[in-house]
Amino acid sequence: MKQILLMIGVVALVGCGKKETPKPQEQTKAPSKSTVPDSKKSQPKPTPKKKTPQPKPKPEPTKAKTIAGTKLWEFKTGYMVLSSPAIGTNGTVYVGSEDSKLYAINGKSGVKLWEFETGDEVSSSPAIGSDGTVYVGSEDNKLYAINGKTGVKLWEFKTGRYVGYSSPVIGSDGTVYVGSSDDKLYAINPKSGAKLWEFEMGDEVSSFPAIGPDGTVYVGSKDEKLYAINGKTGDKLWEFEAGGLFVVFHSPAIGSDGTVYVGSNDSKFFAINGKSGVKLWEFETGDDVASSPAIGSDGTVYVGSGDNKLYAINGKSGVKLWEFETGYGVSSSPAIGSDGTVYVGSGDRKLYAINGKTGVKLWEFQTGHVVSSSPAIGPDGTVYVGSWDGKLYAIKTDSKGLAKSPWPMRGQNVRHTGRAPAKK
Repeated sequence: MKQILLMIGVVALVGCGKKETPKPQEQTKAPSKSTVPDSKKSQPKPTPKKKTPQPKPKPEPTKAKTIAGTKLWEFKTGYMVLSSPAIGTNGTVYVGSEDSKLYAINGKSGVKLWEFETGDEVSSSPAIGSDGTVYVGSEDNKLYAINGKTGVKLWEFKTGRYVGYSSPVIGSDGTVYVGSSDDKLYAINPKSGAKLWEFEMGDEVSSFPAIGPDGTVYVGSKDEKLYAINGKTGDKLWEFEAGGLFVVFHSPAIGSDGTVYVGSNDSKFFAINGKSGVKLWEFETGDDVASSPAIGSDGTVYVGSGDNKLYAINGKSGVKLWEFETGYGVSSSPAIGSDGTVYVGSGDRKLYAINGKTGVKLWEFQTGHVVSSSPAIGPDGTVYVGSWDGKLYAIKTDSKGLAKSPWPMRGQNVRHTGRAPAKK
């Protein structure tokens, strides 16, 4: 018994002096044969990492197509725009205003590049020389030559009265021809502004001239005559007098065969032999013909009248092909696009686009006042036209420029040289 108690005591004393030993970590069990891969078996292929899908770029929003007849921009002048715009080779648009200024405007943006102030209203339409010089008349009795890039005046030529009804045109040698209310037509040196010659008529020069392929200058007067004048000498070749109230207020147009087409205040429209001055035919409208004609590639002649209508007339026979009625008188001159569309303004405040073959309206554009300004068509088909609301408008069309025809618009071309192409 004592031995047992002594052993218990010794064990107790030993246990009290001993530090606690940490438990050993559990050993990982060896895998069973069934889980050990057979060396002869192929190892499983690692699972490929999934590529994070990249977000697809958002497609750019499709721009809405600008439809024909839509305004691209407008430019506000200080007063009415009766002047018809001319377009330079770099796309600059030049137009006069009754606020006494000539404006140069970027044809794409409508931003003003410069302005030139004259001494009175500018209802005359500008013409652009081959070197970019811009010529324009004013009711301060002067014709101005202006640098087309800078707007700086190069020279001025003083006539005896205002230069309002007439607008300058430019001969093949650069000579500038312009009429004045002092009853005279002037030929002016384009570099110096010196007078080369003058031709006196019996009353105010109410129209702007047109130049034939041989250099003959055709111009009308309030003395009820149309004159043919030698462009080099100023000598009269012939005069045409229809009788009645034959007053030419706009420019004649010249056909590919030399026929001169011109309207009059006696409600008639005439075709005249350009060499002899003999009348070939006449066509009667319902009111004054104060619009300049345009000639299509097939010889069709388009002209407006104070009877609210635009007429399409066979250039050979004088037979009416169709008529299109607007809401008021048409003194604006038509312009023909490359696709045959005819553009013309009206006193009803609108610009019309009309199918040249059928006379059917394609669209119309509303301005704020009368449109007596004549449209010009840019190389990209944009139509520029002024309004009595004081604005110049740029309008989208489906044409791709001006028609290739003998006389597609007022002034024959966008520079308003008023000159028929030389015969090849």
